Amino acid sequence: MLKAEKKVIGELNLCYSLTEVVDEGKPYVICAAEKEDPSYMFDLEGNQVAKLWDGPGGVMTMEQFPSEEFILLATWKFYGPNNSAEAKIVYYTKGENGYDCHVLCDLPFVHRFGIVQRNGHNYIVACTLKSAHAFKDDWTCPGRIWVGELPADIKQFNEENQLPLTPLVSGLFRNHGFCKITEDGMTYAVVGSENGVHVVIPPASPEEEWGVEQIFDEPTSDMLYVDFDGDGEKELLTMAPFHGEKLAIYKKVNGKFEAVYTHPEELPFLHAIYACELNGKPYAIIGNRKGERDLFAIHYDNGYVVEPLDHDAGPANVMYFRDGDKDKLIAANRETNEIAMYTLKEE
Repeated sequence: MLKAEKKVIGELNLCYSLTEVVDEGKPYVICAAEKEDPSYMFDLEGNQVAKLWDGPGGVMTMEQFPSEEFILLATWKFYGPNNSAEAKIVYYTKGENGYDCHVLCDLPFVHRFGIVQRNGHNYIVACTLKSAHAFKDDWTCPGRIWVGELPADIKQFNEENQLPLTPLVSGLFRNHGFCKITEDGMTYAVVGSENGVHVVIPPASPEEEWGVEQIFDEPTSDMLYVDFDGDGEKELLTMAPFHGEKLAIYKKVNGKFEAVYTHPEELPFLHAIYACELNGKPYAIIGNRKGERDLFAIHYDNGYVVEPLDHDAGPANVMYFRDGDKDKLIAANRETNEIAMYTLKEE
C-alpha cells in the first residue's frame, strides 16, 4: 500500500502551478499562484530558497527552457475564463536584483503550453482556453492549439519583437487539458478539450509540417496517455467533462477506445493530474478541488487500484520528482492555500 508522509512547506494564496528546474546544477521545484501573488522556489527538501516574483500572477503553466542559462517560461495574467484577455507567455532570467521578466508573445486566454523536441529542434505548443468573449461565462468563441519553433536564443524576443506562433487546430471549446509524452527520441503533446483529445507531433525539421491526430471524441478536461497495464499499448485516463467529476480509463478495443475503469464515486472539480513510475509501475496521481478534495494514486495490478494519499486539501496541480532515493510529490493545494511536499513509501 502506498503511503504519503506530508509536510507543508509554504503558504500561498490560491497556489496553482508547479514545475521542476535545474539552476547551476542543482534541482529545485517552483510554485506560482493563480491570482496576483508571488512565486517561490524550494529545494527538494522543501526549504524555500528564493522568491522569483511578487506578481502579477495568472500563472497556469511554467517550464524551464533548455539552455545553459536559467530561463523560465510562464503564462502571465490568466486569471480565469472571464479575465484573461491580456494573457501572454513570458520568460524570466536571473538579473542583478532578482529575476527579470520579458515578453515572449501575447496570447489571450493562453492556459497551457509545453516545449517539445524532435531531431535537436525545440518547439512550443500553446493552448488557448477560448479566443474571446463578450460577457461573463461566454464560451461561444473556441480556443486553438498554437505552435512555433523556439530558437536557441529566445532572449531576442520582447514586447516589440515577439515569438511568432501559427494556429494548428481551431474550434476547440474549453481547451484545457495538456500533457507531454517522450518516446523514440521525440517529445509530443496531448491536448484535451470539449471536442476530445488531440495528439500533436512536432515536425521532423522546421520546414516540414506538424502532425495532428484526434484520438478521442468525448469531452475531456484533462488526461494522461500511459501504458498502465504493461501490454505495450497506451491507455487513456480522462477527467470529464470540463472541470468535471467523472474519472475513467479507456483502452483500445478493435481500434476504438472503450472504458475499462470508471471511478465509482463522483469527484467534483477534478483537476490535479500527473503520471509517474513508482517501483517499476506506472501510476496516475489525481486530485479534486471540491467535495472531499482528495489526492490519490491509481495503478494497475490485475485491475485498477486506488490508494488515498491526502484528504481535504484541494489540489489544483501535483508533480512527482525524485530526491536521491526518495519518491516525492509536491502539490499546490489551492483550496487550502498550502504548498505541500509528500514523501511516498510502500507499506
